[in-house]
Amino acid sequence: MSARIAGAPVSWGVIEIPDWGYQMPADRVLKEASSLGLSAVEAGPEGLLPSDPSEVSDLLARYDLKLVGGFVPAVLHEPGVREDQLGLVEKRARFFAAAGADVVVLAVMSGSDDFGPFVKLGDDAWKRLFESLKMVEEICGRHGIAVSMHHHYGTAIESDGQLKRFLEGSEMGLCLDTGHLVLGGSDPVEIAQIAGTRVNHAHLKDVDLGVAGRLAARELSFREAAQRNAFRPLGEGDVDLGAVLGRLGDAGYSGWYVLEQDSVVEGEPPEGEGPVNEVGKSLAYLRERLE
Repeated sequence: MSARIAGAPVSWGVIEIPDWGYQMPADRVLKEASSLGLSAVEAGPEGLLPSDPSEVSDLLARYDLKLVGGFVPAVLHEPGVREDQLGLVEKRARFFAAAGADVVVLAVMSGSDDFGPFVKLGDDAWKRLFESLKMVEEICGRHGIAVSMHHHYGTAIESDGQLKRFLEGSEMGLCLDTGHLVLGGSDPVEIAQIAGTRVNHAHLKDVDLGVAGRLAARELSFREAAQRNAFRPLGEGDVDLGAVLGRLGDAGYSGWYVLEQDSVVEGEPPEGEGPVNEVGKSLAYLRERLE
């Protein structure tokens, strides 16, 4: 089971959002991920890993890690930018496939890069989005890599209603993110049950419901919520992770469990301190539950 547990750079504070905090260097993130016994990582934002996929493979191999895939944000409901955005998706799918990764984790963006306002699409925009999702599946299929829709705070698929509309209108696989389900007002256990075998990737977060509720209500920004520990080590928050894992197991889930605890790092931590300890807590919790 442990071979299916991966880490995410955002747990070390490395993220796409501008002015988030100190961005720890790749070597330290990979060294600490390997030291914990993780077998793989997601790519993180562009620029964290080398731009040449063969260099990525060589770098990860030095730490006995492989690449799972990574987050790909794209605006897919606006006709004026769709062609360019699909081109970006293809570029990342090609890169991930060449680096030996399994999946493109797709987020349908509003056009803003700060994951801020709630996004509401009209019927025509939903129609264009579903058309675009089919195109994304074709692109990823050509490169022999899976695609998984990541419902996410501040994107066009955030709320429970939006997520269920996606599940009804598309056949694309789902990245089940326990934390973002809570932020969107969904019950992670219910969604794991409804989605069943559609779940082809999993991001495991635990959350403090009090802080997460303020984030969902837009009383706090995403960064402010992370600074106030909205996201907790697995088992230290309010998500019924045991039940979620049970539903995934019942559905025969065989994908990756990616540990994600969105964090803000203010400066370079001393060796052996900082995010590595939080990730270690989550890893110990998950290993115990899976075994």
